[in-house]
Amino acid sequence: MLFAGIQKLTLLDYPQHVACTLFTQGCGYRCPFCHNSSLLPLGTPEQPMTEETVLAFLKKRQGTLDGVCFTGGEPLMQDDLSDFIGRVRKLGFLIKLDTNGSQPEKLHALIDAGLVDMVAMDIKNSPAHYARTVGLPHYDLSPVQQSAAMLMAGSLPFEFRTTVVDELHTQEDMTAIGQWLAGTENYYLQYFVDEDSVLRPGLHAPSKEKMQAFLQILRQTIPNAHIRGEEND
Repeated sequence: MLFAGIQKLTLLDYPQHVACTLFTQGCGYRCPFCHNSSLLPLGTPEQPMTEETVLAFLKKRQGTLDGVCFTGGEPLMQDDLSDFIGRVRKLGFLIKLDTNGSQPEKLHALIDAGLVDMVAMDIKNSPAHYARTVGLPHYDLSPVQQSAAMLMAGSLPFEFRTTVVDELHTQEDMTAIGQWLAGTENYYLQYFVDEDSVLRPGLHAPSKEKMQAFLQILRQTIPNAHIRGEEND
């Protein structure tokens, strides 16, 4: 496992649970709005953490934390992920996985083995604009579609989420996403946040008015769509 960092306490990353978040190194995408750009290369992190260091921390938090969130980067790029999650589960922690859905076989294997309790999957954009949004020309979307269909057909708790960037997302995109994922249980829009580490400077969050318009479009086919962080959306 290539760990690049840990957030020792989060009340947001794992809904309704007190958790910590583990950041894994490496991602196959190059989303222009990514604010974890230091985690993208699949190699030794600048400040690596060993598996034993992570496990020692978790052992000290038994009885204090409910769960552990695995995020990245893209955690499913880690060949030892299932083995390590198994070790964490033996300590009594719930497991939440954040993924971009690009590796459906690995996702299915984790779910089938009962190694995850919740999945949060990023939906980057409408199918027509996915390649541009993930920064990869001629991107094959079929693995992402397989992952989304698997989650929607299964019984594991999950959510879809889209980080909305003013320069990358349109009402037409929201209509297409709504058609693609019609009827899904939990879908969240979240505002892009500009930081120094973002891959492409000059991007902006949408206005609240535009975000509300996007939400209303999605709710035509996904009634349980919400804007993350806004109580009365």
